[in-house]
Amino acid sequence: MACFLVPVTEAIITTAVAKLLERRERQGAAGGADAAAGTGAAGVTVSREPFSQKLRRLNALLWGGSALLAFEHLWHGEIQPFFPFLTAAAAPAARAEMLHEMATVGVSMSIFVTAAWALASFIADRIAQRDAGSPGSGSLRSLSGMQGAAL
Repeated sequence: MACFLVPVTEAIITTAVAKLLERRERQGAAGGADAAAGTGAAGVTVSREPFSQKLRRLNALLWGGSALLAFEHLWHGEIQPFFPFLTAAAAPAARAEMLHEMATVGVSMSIFVTAAWALASFIADRIAQRDAGSPGSGSLRSLSGMQGAAL
């Protein structure tokens, strides 16, 4: 019915936050501060991905999924091109069911997508730290190093 409105709302909020962060990151870079660099293991400088870039990925997931869900709801006649736009908003009983679906399905979808994005971002950060920490720790490089050690 209207479960796609919850991820759309989250996408609107995260888009605004990403724009603000992007502006602050540009101002910080213009002022001489390198906000995207940190120190990794053994004092090696690690170039970190800006958080606004990570939020852009979350936005792509949320906007894309919401667009597909909106199309699916339009296809099944749950959305109409005239007021009240959502067919469930026409009757009070259907409105309660719509709000229940938004609170259960919509919120759970948003939480799942955000959790999957957070996990993927965390893993990507760990891989970047590992690769920057020691020169031979990349996945292909470590396999070739293991082959030489095994012989």
